[in-house]
Formats: sequence, structure tokens, C-alpha cells
Amino acid sequence: MEDPRWLDADETKTWLALVSLLIRLPAALDTQLQRDAGLSHFEYQVLSGLSMSPGRTLRMSTLAKFADSSLPRLSQVIARFEKRGWVCRSSDPEDGRYTLATLTDDGFDKVMAAAPGHVSEVRRLVFDSLTKAQQRQLRAIGDRVIHTVDPDGSCPAAIAEGLPGGGATLDRNVGAGDEGREARR
Repeated sequence: MEDPRWLDADETKTWLALVSLLIRLPAALDTQLQRDAGLSHFEYQVLSGLSMSPGRTLRMSTLAKFADSSLPRLSQVIARFEKRGWVCRSSDPEDGRYTLATLTDDGFDKVMAAAPGHVSEVRRLVFDSLTKAQQRQLRAIGDRVIHTVDPDGSCPAAIAEGLPGGGATLDRNVGAGDEGREARR
């Protein structure tokens, strides 16, 4: 067995900075969303994913990948959302083996109310302290690492690329799948 390739001092500092980010950033985002919108970051991701989808509808299996969730965990959250009137489930007319989740008008209103505070917090915690060049470097580094971690492209960024607007802007395109909303009211 080969000796492990131990991290040098610089790599250790980089690794610890990344681990700290992975621990603290999700907690900070969760705190803001809980305080301001009564949602966890996971719940927000679910609502946001639906809001960006054509017809505000996704297969549960696709939504689970987008939110990085198991189907049982997602089903529990969707059941709570159904009770609140934010989401409804139905059989996929193209293939009845699948279940669709659709964001209702009330659910759309909820994610739209939560989005400004969430985006402000993301901007404050991540983007405000970085130059444009550093933001591009962060994206390039993130893309490179996630390609190694998730080569099949099932992470939210890869899935969002396939949605209308290509996931190009966080939350400005919330509701991109909202054509005809006024007609349904």
C-alpha cells in the first residue's frame, strides 16, 4: 500500500478554509431564511427549483437531485408544503411511474417573498467581499472541484443549467416558469 500524499502546510490552510466555509456558510444561510421567511435553506432550494422550472413543475426525482435530497426526505417536505398550499403533486401524464411537484400561486408568492432577503444575505456573505476577478476564480474553482465530486452532473448548478435562463442569475429568474400565472388567478 502506498503512503498517503499528505497535505503540505499551504494545502492544509486551504483545506481548513474550505471546510470552515462548508460548515459556516450553510448555517448562516439557514439562520437568515429561518428568521426572515420561516424556511430552511433546503426548503428554499426546493421552492426555488420549482419556481425556475417550466410551468413551475418538476418530477420529484429531478427535484431531489436539484435539492441534493433523497426522495423520502423530499417527500416529507413536499407533504408539508402541500398542507400549506404551496405545492401540489400529480402523476406525470407522460409516464405515470413518475410524480410531478408543481408550485402553486401561494408557493410562488412564498418564494418571491423570501428571495430578496436570501439574495441580500448571499451577496453580503459571499460576493461583497470579493472582486469580480475573485468571483470568477471562485466559480472556476467550484466548477472544477464539483466536476470531480459529481461527474454525472446531478448537482444544483448542473441541473439549473438545463432550466430556462440556465441558472444564470440567482433568484432574479425565480418565476421563470411562471408564464400564464395571471391567467390562472
